[in-house]
Amino acid sequence: MDHSSVHIPPMKDLTIANITPNTILINSQGPSQRLTYVLERLVSHLHDFARETRLSTAEWRAAIDFLTAVGQTCTAVRQEFILLSDILGLSLLVDSIDHPKPPRSTEGSVLGPFHSHEAADMQHGDAVSHDPLGEPCLVACRVTDVHGKPVPGVKVDVWETDSTGHYDVQYAEREGPDGRCVLRSDADGRFWFRAIKPVPYPIPHDGPVGQLLAKLHRHPYRPAHMHFMFEKEGWDHLITALYLRGDPYETSDAVFGVKQSLVVDLLPADAHTSERYGVAEGSLVLKHDFVLVTSEAARELRDERSREALAALGRKVKLLDGLPVPDVD
Repeated sequence: MDHSSVHIPPMKDLTIANITPNTILINSQGPSQRLTYVLERLVSHLHDFARETRLSTAEWRAAIDFLTAVGQTCTAVRQEFILLSDILGLSLLVDSIDHPKPPRSTEGSVLGPFHSHEAADMQHGDAVSHDPLGEPCLVACRVTDVHGKPVPGVKVDVWETDSTGHYDVQYAEREGPDGRCVLRSDADGRFWFRAIKPVPYPIPHDGPVGQLLAKLHRHPYRPAHMHFMFEKEGWDHLITALYLRGDPYETSDAVFGVKQSLVVDLLPADAHTSERYGVAEGSLVLKHDFVLVTSEAARELRDERSREALAALGRKVKLLDGLPVPDVD
C-alpha cells in the first residue's frame, strides 16, 4: 500500500464530541464497502456504549485483560471465544440472521465450542459412541425438503458427549475421535446410527467465561442434546441440535440454544423398529425428520428480512452479495 496516496484528514484536538465521526472518517478510505460499513457501525456502537455507561479506565483495563485471558485459553480443541459468543447470545443471533428459516423447515441452534473435523466417515447403523457406561440409543432420522421430498447425499455431521457430559476432545489422553461421526443420507433421505442417551452437562467454566457466568450468578449447564450439521451443495447450511424433553435445564440453557421445535422425546423401540434396525425391543430410540431449505430460498428470505430490518432502523444501505453496504448513489 502506498501511504503517500492516501488522504488522511487532520486528527488533532479530538474530544468526546468529535472522536466518533473522525474515527469513522479515517476508517472509510479502504476499497471494501462492506468493511467500511461494518467498522462504521462497530465504532458508532462501541463509542456510544462507552458514553452511555460512562466507562472508567479501570473497567476498560479489566475488559482488555478479560479478552486477553479468553484468547489465551483457546487451544486447538477449545474455543473460548465461541463460548463467550454463546453465553452472550451472539452465536444464536448471527445464525438466525444469516440462516433464516421459512415455515416447516428445521430451526438452527448453536455450533458450540467442541465441533471437530476429526470425525470419521461411518456407515448407517455404526456405533458412534464407545462409552460402556452410556445408555444405548438408536438415532433414526430423515432429511427432506419443505415439501416432504427426501434429500439424498447430504453430509450429516453428528457429535455428542459421553455419559459423564464430556466431549472426546476434552480428554488429553484420548486415542482418537469418539461420540462423533459423519454420514450421508441415503436415497430416501434416511440415516441412522447407534449412540448413547444424551446427558446434561456444564460448559467449560474453569476459564474466563466461567468466571463471568459466576459474577452474573448464572449456571453453566446445557440440557441434554445431540448436535447435527447438514451440508450439501444447493442447500442452506444447517447447524442444529435436538434437546430431550423434560431436562432440568430445558428452559435455562446457558447458551440459549433450545427451541421448542427442537425438543424431542426418546421412545421405546417397538417390534417393527427392533426388527428393522437390529436393536432390543424397548430400548431407546430418537426419531426425527430434518427439513432443509434450498440456498436460493434462504438467500431470498435473508435479503427480504435484511431490507425490512434495515428500513425499520432508518439505515440508508443497499445489499451487495446479500450484505448491507452504504448506499451513496
